[in-house]
Amino acid sequence: MKELKSVLPKAVVAFIICSFVCGILYTGVVTGLAQLIFPRKANGSIIEIDGKKYGCGLLGQQCTDDAHMWGRIMNLGVSTYQDESGNLLMYAVPSNLSPASEEYEALVAKRVEKLRAANPDMGETEIPVELVTCSGSGLDPHISPVAAEYQVARIAKASGKTEDEVRAIIKKCTEGRFLGIFGEETVNVLEVNLMLDGILNE
Repeated sequence: MKELKSVLPKAVVAFIICSFVCGILYTGVVTGLAQLIFPRKANGSIIEIDGKKYGCGLLGQQCTDDAHMWGRIMNLGVSTYQDESGNLLMYAVPSNLSPASEEYEALVAKRVEKLRAANPDMGETEIPVELVTCSGSGLDPHISPVAAEYQVARIAKASGKTEDEVRAIIKKCTEGRFLGIFGEETVNVLEVNLMLDGILNE
């Protein structure tokens, strides 16, 4: 019992010190450095123009009209979450369907049909896989340059821009490989659509 009484104060002191160092000091330093070095990323990569927030550059937004670029498939719902005022909030979730299931095969076939109808200029050109499949998170904001190019003719006709103008916008919204060697080039769909609307400077 005496040994326990002698050890207990030291344990309490160690607990307090560790809590301060790991829970307060470390968190404060990391947060401060993040705000100093890359504040936009640290605050959610929000695309804000003239005081108006248009979305997060790391989260996809669904567009289905001809004048805008389409991103990854999103499984949207409004039945679970509400804000403080009781308004339903939209959310996206990944698909739990097995790629080997008949239901999944039917969904992909339906999406392929929709894309071919929306992009008649592409004829029987192979459709990039990310345009007919959902990402793991259900919120991926990127597609490949090939998937972006597949939509150029449709966007140009519907928006009144030339195909070269659309391609120039896509190029500006294309992110290269990490360190030049890791991963693949990607196109941020939200940024492309904001540029197409003239909201984001080209």
